[in-house]
Amino acid sequence: MLLRLAIYAPNGTRKGVLPTTIGTEVGWPFNDVPALKLTHSQAGPGSDLLSDPCEIAVEVSGDGTSWAEPADSRFLLIRRHLDLTDKAAVEQLDMPGYAWMLRKLILYPGSQPLVDGKRAFLSATPGAILATFLTEGHARGTLTGLTWNFSSTHDSAGQPWAKVLTIYYEPGLDALTTLINLAEQGVLDFSMQGRQLRAYNADTQLARDLATGPAPIDLRHGRDITHAPDVGTLEDAASAVLVVGDNQFQQTYTNPSAVAPWGRWEQYVGQGGVSDPGTAALLADAALKRAERERVQRTRQISLAAARWFPILDYRPGDRVLAPGAGGLPEPLRVRQVTLVRDQTGVLSGNVVLNDRLLEQDIRLARRTAGIVGGSTASGGSGARPAPASPRPRSPTAPAGLIVDAQAYIDSAGVPQGQITATWGAVVTDVNGTAVEIDGYELFMRVNQADAPWFLVALTQADDRNATYSPLVIGEQYAFKVRATNQGARGGFSAQQVVTVPDDIDAPPVPTPPSLSTRLGVIHVGWDGHGVGGVLMPSDFAHLLVWMQDPLSPGWSEVGYLEQAGGIVVPGQPYGQDREFRLTAVDRSGNESAPSSSATIAAVQLVSGDAAASSITTGHLVANAVTAAKIDVGAIQAAHIGANQVTAAKLESVLTLSTRIVAGSAAGARVELNSTGLAAYDSGGVQTVSISSATGSVSLVGQLASGVTGARVVINPSGAMVPELRFYPGAGANYSRIFSDASLFPGEATLISLSGTNSGNTAETRVMHAAGAYHVRVRNPVTTLDNGGFLALEESQSRVGFNRHATTQLQQLTFLPTSTRHTGAWSYSGGDAGLVMSTVTIPANQAGATFTYGPTMASSPYVVATIDVGATGSPRVGACVSARTTTSVFVSPTTTQVVAITAQLWGWRM
Repeated sequence: MLLRLAIYAPNGTRKGVLPTTIGTEVGWPFNDVPALKLTHSQAGPGSDLLSDPCEIAVEVSGDGTSWAEPADSRFLLIRRHLDLTDKAAVEQLDMPGYAWMLRKLILYPGSQPLVDGKRAFLSATPGAILATFLTEGHARGTLTGLTWNFSSTHDSAGQPWAKVLTIYYEPGLDALTTLINLAEQGVLDFSMQGRQLRAYNADTQLARDLATGPAPIDLRHGRDITHAPDVGTLEDAASAVLVVGDNQFQQTYTNPSAVAPWGRWEQYVGQGGVSDPGTAALLADAALKRAERERVQRTRQISLAAARWFPILDYRPGDRVLAPGAGGLPEPLRVRQVTLVRDQTGVLSGNVVLNDRLLEQDIRLARRTAGIVGGSTASGGSGARPAPASPRPRSPTAPAGLIVDAQAYIDSAGVPQGQITATWGAVVTDVNGTAVEIDGYELFMRVNQADAPWFLVALTQADDRNATYSPLVIGEQYAFKVRATNQGARGGFSAQQVVTVPDDIDAPPVPTPPSLSTRLGVIHVGWDGHGVGGVLMPSDFAHLLVWMQDPLSPGWSEVGYLEQAGGIVVPGQPYGQDREFRLTAVDRSGNESAPSSSATIAAVQLVSGDAAASSITTGHLVANAVTAAKIDVGAIQAAHIGANQVTAAKLESVLTLSTRIVAGSAAGARVELNSTGLAAYDSGGVQTVSISSATGSVSLVGQLASGVTGARVVINPSGAMVPELRFYPGAGANYSRIFSDASLFPGEATLISLSGTNSGNTAETRVMHAAGAYHVRVRNPVTTLDNGGFLALEESQSRVGFNRHATTQLQQLTFLPTSTRHTGAWSYSGGDAGLVMSTVTIPANQAGATFTYGPTMASSPYVVATIDVGATGSPRVGACVSARTTTSVFVSPTTTQVVAITAQLWGWRM
């Protein structure tokens, strides 16, 4: 492999090739700006080519005849170092890649009004965002030499953009920062080809898999690699994380698989806008997985003299190749950076920085977290013009730019669930185009089916245009829409966004290798229940598959499975012939891990030669040849013992069991007496009863019922997610239940009781007893959303009211330590009403008008009247009340008006 440097005029033509240098070092990072460091003498040949600002292209060749400029290989001569006392006039040039110039292109405010001082990109593709920077810059005469080959609809490979964003950028932000930020969020990958910027959907064009197939790129010790230093650190390790969100939400999550040589280490995740358990679980899972182990950077020194595969020519940053990983074993690793060094004699050396599967998972988790929390906080005052005073509610315009991102997560029971993060554009005007200050936003959701009801799933403040919600059903399609509110007036809905909740795609850890043994002519395959490195299997682990092949006739076949640590027996294998075994782990979503390391064994014969039936007789056995170790468990049956042959004299006064006495199936439903006590098992082999011989304690596992049908109580019913009590009033499946939920408040055992449902299956009552909270809610049993009255008693406040999510009807009184707050609307009907609210019209040229309450009030209300000024130019006069009775009140203006006017009334009874 050869390397040379070609010189170009700035945005111009080729000037020549630099003949020689004292030293050259080139670094190509993935999704970042490359760098070239060049050392030369000003007195050396070709130094005149470097006397002025120029571009330097690194060109590579495999044969010295055909040369090419790879991606990210154009550099800018903008910095030089020279010691004037150095007689050799040695100069060092530090040059960034051509993409560095994107720092010199900034975002201008644009023609549309700013939102909180920021420029909005609503439902915009990455291409549209970058093209806005570049197109506007070209129009101003900025970076006219830089071109691009993507559009607002398609990436540089001609594929439609996979993602859209609703995001706000401050004017003055440079294009390079924006480009790298989009790459870090997993929205795109980018590179430069000469002076052309190319951008692709993330993990597509720049993520070639060269580690598989018939001819993988394999970097080997002694051939391609000379040194393989690994740098590891536990500085970021943690085994517990506290997630704190809004509405007093806080939850602690732990990771028993985390490395913890000094015991528990903790982290904190504080994120405004998060109050649902699914989003919190996603954030905690990302934090715990990134902190569960030693973080290792793998650098591989490469020898280009003996290498079969050449960096840049055969593989490049972003590719996956086979290379020595943990323990020096080959594994697929992703190239994160390539560095090449050429010395004064022209000899090339270099190194590659590689990420293993775990580090790549860390990057994906960081991107997922950024997608959840992005935009959930807003900056302070921006100096924007405030909206005029609003004497009455006005309808805001519909929000634009709604995007919804769906994720999968694993809940505490190991079940895959769905979570969404929604983001939308700010609303700053009402439907008439007048500036308005909104109160907040309401996010609605429904299953994407015709006539399916809509549910209010999130409320946010005016400065928060980001909402999350969980749990959702995996594989289900949901529609979302959002609207703004102003003093109770609700604006129009945004355009709907439909998403399908994806399934979990993260495979379980690679299992530890199988342990093999052979006995009695069969092969025993065992597993310790862990993943490589001693990690525990995740909560959604389903089972382990056992695979076998004949090494002389390759082809893996499944021979059994395990649901936990243990073993299986593989019979029927020929004696003395090797059999190779390996394991894979499968989760509840069907994701299968990579195979474990394999192990090989051959079945061993029972005797030196095959024994025909009746060929071994007592005459072939010497005295005492048959010992206890030679007798298989269960081989001597009752039929082998004559009647009355076992007498009391043959038994110890106290018998100690070393085997078991079984009533039923030996491996299925049974009752058995064994060395640990008395036990019972169901047909699946699951233990249901245990009476300990050591302590005498009794444990009942599984369902215990007071009856089979009719009115009954059932303890720990089959199929329940947690232990619970169920009360059946009679026949049918409608029952009430009580259980404890430890996931709601860390360290507490919160008691939950649920009534049965009504006949229409539209209502049930849920009562929650926690240490610092007591909630009673009527809710919809299908959606579990509020569908009636509620009472909430908490340490910091009390709330009582009515909430029907399906129709967004919320009426609530909140009692705080220092005040009382009302949410909703007031009304009255009946003489016992304590408050009266209404309006009365006073005709033109009339002294006043009588307002009649309707019902006869229990006592005469005290009334305050205010004239509604209405449109600009209406008369501004006062109002008086008189003739207060239990049925009516007379309202008059302070001066008679020539036009009809309206008075607003507010009354109360003492």
